[in-house]
Amino acid sequence: MNIQKLRLQRGWSQQQLAELSGLSSRTIQRIENGQPASAESLKSLASVFEIDFTTLTSEPDMSATATATATAATQAQQDEQLALARVRKIRGFYIHLTQYVVVITVLAVINLVTHPSKLWFFWPALGWGIGVLAHAAATFEFIPFFGAEWERKQVEKQLGRPL
Repeated sequence: MNIQKLRLQRGWSQQQLAELSGLSSRTIQRIENGQPASAESLKSLASVFEIDFTTLTSEPDMSATATATATAATQAQQDEQLALARVRKIRGFYIHLTQYVVVITVLAVINLVTHPSKLWFFWPALGWGIGVLAHAAATFEFIPFFGAEWERKQVEKQLGRPL
């Protein structure tokens, strides 16, 4: 039975599994990458997953599956990094939007209290608003020719690979 598959089915990180099993994160990483595990480590993992110890020890020959497991682990890590980068971009946009709303609200209050007859706060709201819209377009890919797919096609084109 694949430890990584069991861990992901439960939605645990490697750190969480390490804490639950009493093993180190590095040990979990090594086991998931196909390196042999001690009987004690497998017993700890079996108890955490609430499965029979023999289920973990009856894995097929690791030489054939180690490469596939390592490739799958690498792909999973790359997918996780891409998702994390995407979430960071979205968080950055929401921080920018919050800053815009707070600052423009403060400027509007200052403007309305000091000179209510002359509404100047619209100008910074307009200029900065254009910046916020551009940030939203880049983050949520409203403009298709500046999105991830466009970038991928351009890289493939530069490398001379068929699309």
